[in-house]
Amino acid sequence: MKVFWTKNPVNGKKPPDLSEDPEYSQRLQYLGDKQQNCTIRLNHVIQKDSHMYYFRFITDKPDKKWTSTPGVNLTVTDLQVESPERVTEGDSVRLTCKSSCTLTDRATFIWYRNSQPLTERRDRNNELLLQSVRREDAGRYSCALHGHTYISPAVHLNVTYPPKSVSVFISPSAEIVEGDSVTLICSSDSNPPALNFSWFKEGESSSVGSGQSFSALQSGRFYCEAHNQHGSQRSDAVTVTVEVHPRSSWHVIFGIAVACGALVILTIIIILFVM
Repeated sequence: MKVFWTKNPVNGKKPPDLSEDPEYSQRLQYLGDKQQNCTIRLNHVIQKDSHMYYFRFITDKPDKKWTSTPGVNLTVTDLQVESPERVTEGDSVRLTCKSSCTLTDRATFIWYRNSQPLTERRDRNNELLLQSVRREDAGRYSCALHGHTYISPAVHLNVTYPPKSVSVFISPSAEIVEGDSVTLICSSDSNPPALNFSWFKEGESSSVGSGQSFSALQSGRFYCEAHNQHGSQRSDAVTVTVEVHPRSSWHVIFGIAVACGALVILTIIIILFVM
């Protein structure tokens, strides 16, 4: 009357039909005729499909129901990449491709970074050694066994490094008039991002400011230093030029002229008084 496959039957409970289970219904395919051949195929197996499976049939007699014993034990193995979560540039890093089953000596491994094969060669060693790791080595690593389509879940390798490519941007211009200010912005490439910035003026030993941006009010050559826990680096210096405001020049000239005029008048008065 009915035939179906089930798993892990429990005494006193109705065995579930896998074809009606949402976890299996889309992946389960009957190959047999359900009369003399009840073969099934389970597609896209995953590790949690590891169970004891049983074939069961129900006849037209209420008390005539059978479950095949012993069942069929399905073991699904997988691959996992073991890797340190974070390394520092220059370190040696070892990634290991581990399997939940015992592999033969003929097993060969393929490594991927960001879903792309690392090399064309296949390695019988299940370890990938990255000597003197670089920032370009950061990414998501996975592994596979040659001859199998399954690729392990990816593991992210985070490569930290000190600030590099430190530079200063000027906004809006390096030439300003007296009384205005120019904003200098320090940028760097680092991991983790630099949080501490120091500003210096060439010729002075102590810093003149801190923070990623700095307002310059005077002429000079300025540079910044970016810091994180792995080190620091300074930028090239940029030149800031402060020009005297035209109105300020006129005021100076006017003041000098007034002073000179007053001096002339005072001299004349003294001469007249003496005479």
